[in-house]
Amino acid sequence: MSGERLADGWWVDDRCTNCDVARQLAPGLIGEVGGRSAVLREPRDRGEAERLHAAAHACHTRSLHPPDDRLEEVPDPFPMALDGPDGAVYLCGHNSRQTAGANSYLLRRPGGTVMMVDTPRWSPSLAARYEKLGPVTDVLLTHRDHAAHGRQYADGFGARLWIHEGDLDAAPDADRVLRGTEPVEIADGVVAHPLPGHTEGSVLYLADDRHCFTGDSFHWSRTTGDVEVFDTVTWHSVEELAASLERTAGRLRFEWLLPGHGDRRRLPPGEMTARLRRLAVRTRELRQRPVDFRAIRW
Repeated sequence: MSGERLADGWWVDDRCTNCDVARQLAPGLIGEVGGRSAVLREPRDRGEAERLHAAAHACHTRSLHPPDDRLEEVPDPFPMALDGPDGAVYLCGHNSRQTAGANSYLLRRPGGTVMMVDTPRWSPSLAARYEKLGPVTDVLLTHRDHAAHGRQYADGFGARLWIHEGDLDAAPDADRVLRGTEPVEIADGVVAHPLPGHTEGSVLYLADDRHCFTGDSFHWSRTTGDVEVFDTVTWHSVEELAASLERTAGRLRFEWLLPGHGDRRRLPPGEMTARLRRLAVRTRELRQRPVDFRAIRW
């Protein structure tokens, strides 16, 4: 049970903020109980133990504890390949309290360079680890909520920092500013699609018509088994989000849904597009609600 240590077992302390990250990395082992994460059962094999260790390394409050409380002695799995050892996308892990525990990613490009999408907690040693994948040329911010550490990572890498003008006050020293609502190719094969709604300056980044980094604009919900918006946590305008989705859904074709908050999902491109079109229709029926984190359907 959350906050209560199990004898000789994994446990979750009461600092848990119910960000869902541990449950994404260790499904079936970590679950939601009483509005927080809790250990459902102990690992049965090495693979399950590794999933729990990954969840512990990602947890932004360090609330998930191994039996001996010696997490530093366990190999750190991050950056973690999401689409195979030779794939293009890696999960950064080491989520930050300053982004409410948002996930961030590394995107490898064909020429050997790397882009970072949103940011983990800042650490020079983490930056050095991420750079082992290749020189990082750009740090892409999806919106204001995830802007923390952007300048630190960009300066540490010698990279360009990107944000949309609608959220520019969250990163006023950005090197590249996206404007308006039309898509723009910011690098070979990488297109920024402004998607105002969750915040005024929300952006999603589409890479190679395969990987879509959505920030908090939409995500995969395990509760509904579908693509969803955070209608109870929309800071700017759910009506504008609906308009953005309606404008953009037909332009997007991708396999991998990679959000900041909420779960990831890989589906055939045609199915993903159909689900996104239906999401646009559903979102048009929503109306602005008071922000309520407790009402999120993970």
